Amino acid sequence: MSTPVLPAGRDPRDEWSLLLLSAASGAADAFVFICVGQVFAGVMTGNLVLLGASAAGVGEHGVALRVITALVSYGVGVVCGARMSERLRWPLPVMLLIEVVLLAAGAVLWALDLITSDGDRLGLLVLISVAMGIQGRVLATPTNYFTGTLTSLVGRATLRSWNQGDVWVAGRLIAVVAGASVTALAVRLWPGVAAVVAVVPAVGALLAETVPRRLRRADRTRPGSP
Repeated sequence: MSTPVLPAGRDPRDEWSLLLLSAASGAADAFVFICVGQVFAGVMTGNLVLLGASAAGVGEHGVALRVITALVSYGVGVVCGARMSERLRWPLPVMLLIEVVLLAAGAVLWALDLITSDGDRLGLLVLISVAMGIQGRVLATPTNYFTGTLTSLVGRATLRSWNQGDVWVAGRLIAVVAGASVTALAVRLWPGVAAVVAVVPAVGALLAETVPRRLRRADRTRPGSP
C-alpha cells in the first residue's frame, strides 16, 4: 500500500494532526493490549493473527471473544466514519470530536475504577475500537496501521527516492511508538491515568484541524480580504 505525500485537499499544516493521531493510535493500542486483554483496538491485522492462534488453542484464555469484539467494533467505527464522511459530508473536526468523546469516555471509566469485570473490559474495548475505526476511515493517510507505511518508506529509502513529505511519514512512525511508550510508562507509574494518554494527542489533533480553519475563515471575512 502506497502512502501519499499529502492527501488531496489537505493543507501541509494538517500534517500535525496526522502526527498527533498516530500517537493517539499507538497509545490506544498499547493501553488496550496491556490493560484490557492482549488484543488491539486499531491493528486489525494483529487481531486476525491472534484469532488464528486462539483457534489453535494458543494464547490467553478468552482472547478469541476479545478479538471478535475488537473486530466488530472497529468495523462499526468504519461504517460510521464512512457514512459521516461520504454520505453526510460532516466536517473532519466533528468526526474527530466524536473520536475524542469516545476515548475520553473510556478514560473516565478507567480512571474512576469502574472497569471491574470482564464484561466491563469488553465495553471499554468497544468504545476504543469504535474510535479507532472512525479515525481509520475518515482520514486518507493511515494513522492506525503502519505496515504499508513502513514498507513504502523503506522501499523509497532503498531506491533513494525519498521526498520532502517522507519526513512526516517517518514522524508518524515515531509518533505511534512514542504514544505506546508513554502509555506503557503510565501503566507502570500512574495506572489510573493510562487511558488518558490516547486522549491528549487526539484532542491536539482536533485543535489542529479546528483552529487553523477558523483563523482562515476569519481572514476571509475581514474587510479588504481577497
